[in-house]
Amino acid sequence: MPRPIPVPDELSKPFWDACNERRLVVQNCTACNRMQYPPEKTCLGCGSGKSLAWREVSGRGRVDDYVVVHDSRLRLWQAEQPYNVALIALEEDPGVLFLSNLPGIPVDQVPVGASVQADFEEVTPGQLLLEWRVVSQPQRPAQRKR
Repeated sequence: MPRPIPVPDELSKPFWDACNERRLVVQNCTACNRMQYPPEKTCLGCGSGKSLAWREVSGRGRVDDYVVVHDSRLRLWQAEQPYNVALIALEEDPGVLFLSNLPGIPVDQVPVGASVQADFEEVTPGQLLLEWRVVSQPQRPAQRKR
């Protein structure tokens, strides 16, 4: 599946720099100890703009839910339709969510509840993109949220 090429700005540059080192970081508010992603100028919990720092996390999570895209408005991905978009909950804080197409998982066969691990794929020389890979299936298939 084709990948968008990130264009880091002042706010997102630390995230993309960490990706290029094969590390996953999220913002963490040192005032209220809240993690957040995507990066924001202020903490979404307490509103502090001076207490945000970058925190390295394990890169582990689980598949919380997913949708299948049949009619994408993203021209780059229209030829790939249909495709999965999974919601990944971070192990350290399930309220921190990422999106992934889960490479290698057939359409509409996303294992809800499965453990995933962050992986990094080169999209252009010197630029890695965060992706998620399934590392273990759930013990018992989870019921899909409807």
